[in-house]
Amino acid sequence: MSFLVDTHVFLWFEARSPRLSVAVRDLIARTEQPIHVSAASFWEIAIKRRAGKLTFTGSPREAAGASGFIELPIDAADAELAGGLDWDHRDPFDRALVAQAINRGLTLMTADATLLALSNIALLRAL
Repeated sequence: MSFLVDTHVFLWFEARSPRLSVAVRDLIARTEQPIHVSAASFWEIAIKRRAGKLTFTGSPREAAGASGFIELPIDAADAELAGGLDWDHRDPFDRALVAQAINRGLTLMTADATLLALSNIALLRAL
């Protein structure tokens, strides 16, 4: 099983936040399975930093690489599916993550209640 982390899961892992469950933190740190972080997460972090809504020192890409995450690019199939999801949720980053998880058969690690309510993708609760 391969995983895709939601942006907040990546941020919590990097900050060693107690908001991330010990079980999920250990899974990320110790698993042999690939754990991906999306280009959408790097984009979201950059936008939130620029708007003053997020403090993250340094390059999230470098932090992800140093922690063993695998970068996951967004391709045309992801964009097409994200825009076409029959779902009222408007967050483009969440839509991109869901599309990537579906297209690649990844389990999405998240604490987002809106995402955890989905039934068409594999999910792992990060709390």
